[in-house]
Amino acid sequence: MASAFDANTNELIEAVAEDLKKIPEISPPAWSSFVKTGRHKERPPARGDWWHVRAAAVLRSVKRLGPVGVSKLRSKYGGKKNRGAAAEHAYKGSGNILRKVLQQLEKAGLVKQSSRGIHKGRVITPKGQSVLDKAAIRIIGKENIKKRTVEKLEAKPKAEKKKPKKAEALAIKEKEEVEKLAEELKKKGTLRETKKQKNGRARAVEEKKT
Repeated sequence: MASAFDANTNELIEAVAEDLKKIPEISPPAWSSFVKTGRHKERPPARGDWWHVRAAAVLRSVKRLGPVGVSKLRSKYGGKKNRGAAAEHAYKGSGNILRKVLQQLEKAGLVKQSSRGIHKGRVITPKGQSVLDKAAIRIIGKENIKKRTVEKLEAKPKAEKKKPKKAEALAIKEKEEVEKLAEELKKKGTLRETKKQKNGRARAVEEKKT
């Protein structure tokens, strides 16, 4: 069975984001249309559904890194800030966005709080794992269908080329032999004509002498 790590990461996040749009607990707050995702960003996200995309990415990160908290996720979703002539500086991502996303995922039953040894944070639930695996299965299924169609299209020209039958092959050989004979006869005819011309010239020379 395909898992979340078998599918392409970007395609998986896009597919999971579409599934999260159907869950009422996961919805963007009113301020999401004009907020930046971190101090290192210059503008707010250009996509209208960026909240669900970030939630899908966080769900996959919880699956991969869990138990994980806001602090680790802030480092993961941070980046370098362009400060003009000054050197770039790395900043963490927005903690408020990640905290709200984790709270919504927990409310929807996709993640839960847990601890493993000294590590505490959110881990993925069976329901969240099911969302990721179903999206991965859909993606891998589409890739397999594409591969099969490509293989069929590549195999069609080879299948269309039929080998000539024995009768057709014999007819082709006979035709080639006839053409060769005709060419040889033409060559012989031209040689005879040249001999006749030489004999005629010799006779004409003798007649003049006499």
